[in-house]
Amino acid sequence: MNGVAGLGRSVRPSTRDPDWLARVFWTGAALVLLWPLLTATEFKPWQLFDARSREVTGQFLGSFLPPAMSADFLALVARETWRTVAIATAGMTLALLMAFPLTLLSTRVLSVSAFSGRMAALPFTMRQAVRLLLIVLRSVPELVWALVFVRVVGLGPTAGVLAIALTYGGMLGKVYGEILESGEVHATESLLRNGCGRLQAFCFGLLPQNAGELISYTVYRWECAIRSSVVLGFVGAGGLGQQLDSSMKMFAGGEVSTMLLVFFGLVALADSTSTWLRKALA
Repeated sequence: MNGVAGLGRSVRPSTRDPDWLARVFWTGAALVLLWPLLTATEFKPWQLFDARSREVTGQFLGSFLPPAMSADFLALVARETWRTVAIATAGMTLALLMAFPLTLLSTRVLSVSAFSGRMAALPFTMRQAVRLLLIVLRSVPELVWALVFVRVVGLGPTAGVLAIALTYGGMLGKVYGEILESGEVHATESLLRNGCGRLQAFCFGLLPQNAGELISYTVYRWECAIRSSVVLGFVGAGGLGQQLDSSMKMFAGGEVSTMLLVFFGLVALADSTSTWLRKALA
C-alpha cells in the first residue's frame, strides 16, 4: 500500500546543474590564460570613459554633423567610390585567375594517384609546393604588399589591385580547396577513373554540388576586398581611402561622415548581391 502511495507522489526535479563544476573550472582557466594576453596588450578599456577621452570623443563625433553634401564634393566621392569598386573588382578578378589553377593543383580529390590511398611522390611534392605558395601569399597582409608596390609602381590604384590580388589569391586558393575536399567526391572519382581529365572532373563533378558555397565565399571576399581597398588608400593606393585620409588630416568631419555612409552602402550592396546569388542558385 505504501509502495502504491509512493508511486503516486510527484518526483521533484533536481535544481542543481550537473555541469556547474566543469563550467566554473573552464571559465577560471580561460581567465587565467586571458589575463597575460590583456596585460601584454596593455588593454585598459576604462580609459575610454575618463573626462579627457569623453571630451575628445564628443568633439570628434560632433564634427561629423552635418555630412558634407556640396555638389562638387559629392561628384568627387562618386568618382573615388567607382575607383574603389574598380580596385576591389580588378584585384578579385586577378585573385580568381591565380586561385583557380592553384586550387586544381592542390586539391587531393583531383589527384588520380591518390586513389590507392597514398599519393605518388611527384604529385605529392607538387601539391605541397602549391600549398606552401598559398601560405606565403596569404601570410603577407595586403597592406604590406601595397607598401611594396607603391614603391615599385608608384602611387595609385595599380598598387592596390596587385596587393589585393596576391593576398586574396592565397586565401581563395586555400578555402576553395577545403570546400571541394569537404564535399561528396564519389562522382568526381568516378569521372577520373573513367578517363576524364582534372578540368572535366572539376566542372562536372565538384563544381555543381559546391557552386553555391564557392560563389557565396567569393562574394564575401569581394566585400572584404572593398573594405581592404579603402584601407589601402591610406598608404597611397588610391580610391575612397586616400580621400578619406586627406579629409581626416584636415579635420573635415562632415566629409568623413559622408564617405563613411557611402562605404556602408557599398558593404550593404555586396551583402545583398551575395543573398541574391544564393537564392538564385538554390
